[in-house]
Amino acid sequence: MLALGTTETGIRLVEFLLLIEREMLIFALFWFVVGLVDELLVDGIWLVLRGRSQQKTPRVDSRLACEPLQGRLAVMVAAWREADVIGTTIATMLDHWRGQDVTLYVGCYCNDPATIAAAMAGAAQDSRLRIIVHDRHGPTTKADCLNRLYAALCADERRMGRAYRGIILHDSEDMVHPLELALVDRALDEVDFVQLPVRPELPAGPHWVSGHYADEFTEAHARMLPVRDILGAGLPAAGVSCGFARAMLHQIAQLRQADGGTGPFAAECLTEDYELGLLITRLGGRSRFLRCRDERGQLIGTRSYFPDTLSGAVRQKTRWIHGISLQGWDRLGWGRRWVEKWMTLRDRRGPLTALVLFTGYALLMLDAALQGLRWQLGAAMPQVAYPSALRWGLMLCGMGMVWRAGMRFTFTTREYGWGEGVRAVLRMPLANVVMIMAARRAVFSYCRTLAGQALVWDKTEHDIHPARKIVGAAP
Repeated sequence: MLALGTTETGIRLVEFLLLIEREMLIFALFWFVVGLVDELLVDGIWLVLRGRSQQKTPRVDSRLACEPLQGRLAVMVAAWREADVIGTTIATMLDHWRGQDVTLYVGCYCNDPATIAAAMAGAAQDSRLRIIVHDRHGPTTKADCLNRLYAALCADERRMGRAYRGIILHDSEDMVHPLELALVDRALDEVDFVQLPVRPELPAGPHWVSGHYADEFTEAHARMLPVRDILGAGLPAAGVSCGFARAMLHQIAQLRQADGGTGPFAAECLTEDYELGLLITRLGGRSRFLRCRDERGQLIGTRSYFPDTLSGAVRQKTRWIHGISLQGWDRLGWGRRWVEKWMTLRDRRGPLTALVLFTGYALLMLDAALQGLRWQLGAAMPQVAYPSALRWGLMLCGMGMVWRAGMRFTFTTREYGWGEGVRAVLRMPLANVVMIMAARRAVFSYCRTLAGQALVWDKTEHDIHPARKIVGAAP
């Protein structure tokens, strides 16, 4: 406990701390209320949509997976040091999409022979796999590797005299659904870009860190993306289970090449998938988020494991915040329509959110210190009367946090069961800590790039694969 030399010194210290507390409280409270109003608007739109539909997520007949595609599709996977999972991913894709007119383009690096060997083993001599070895040593960036795959795809089209109907992106650790190709194939009749959901898998054990990904993705892909879709805002591509019309990627590739690029993916961007999805809307293309389940109730989309360590989660979210919040501001601007500005602001609020959260936690520690001083000073402790607006604001924030916790519980429970729903609420402080640490790291990383440091692929390590994991049905 802090020892105070005199009561007068203690009072002066307390007055100073109370002043700091008041200013921090006003700052945090203002942005908490702004964030609460923002979330309530999204919640309100989602509730209206939910009330109008009066239906559960559509179910798709599994026999659709056996019907021939309307055109040839390509799946592109960039892989750097993924020997532990790439073979299983390839084997699962080829097995689930047996007999379909699809080609897998897997990009590897010449200084990563283990991944090349694992990819070859996973193919089991299936001719639908094309392993493209990058002539540059890895790691470059994921977008650079994808551009190398795109160049190989274009060369194959010229050689065979036949163009692909669409291109789907996936990661090295993904478990695909047998119906994915069929849904993307049919969606491309009407749109230029289609995004299917992502379902994080939960490993055995406590999974507190990886579990917060499940909470966030479940809510985002059940609430936020459907709202963006219905409002006509640009949809960010997740980089997995996202299909693009061939003509649209060709148009974007030409624009990039006119600016000195090598393909449709921005090699200098850490979140090339996010940028690509929004760019399609700005070019006049049509996008759609497609959320369906199969006959067993399983979500049709991608399943994968996410980092289950604090350091791994911070590294991954650093890349996301750097690319979306900071690079996106430079590269994409804000759009013209109000809905684009609103959604873009939501996408880029990461650093500000982290600052507000940090201020909130600092307020808790400061209040604890003031309680200790109050115990020492007793009746001499200065008293502060806060305006009624602050008291009402605090009450509103408390109610808002209860509401958000209830929504988080609801969405996680629908997908993973009530036990995970309860844990989702308990994981919210941990998610905030990850956000604070990642935002700080992203800002410093961004500043280094402004000083001329080259971007590198700070990839997430993967050592387990969710293939053939049995999951329960959900509404």
